[in-house]
Amino acid sequence: MKATVGDRIDILRHDEHGVFRDGVVIEVPDPAGDPPYYVRWSDNGHVSLFFPGPDARVTHYAHG
Repeated sequence: MKATVGDRIDILRHDEHGVFRDGVVIEVPDPAGDPPYYVRWSDNGHVSLFFPGPDARVTHYAHG
């Protein structure tokens, strides 16, 4: 998994009926884009260091 600032992180529900939680990548410490990422979560606005698991996906957005 690779991400850049501005990409969206979705954590999928285990029952495959949508998204459990989502947020925006605000910082990628690794220059190659590897995890972990700092994510601002849309449900509460908090920022956390996120280590994606198998239930996470990245949606890449065109930057610039």
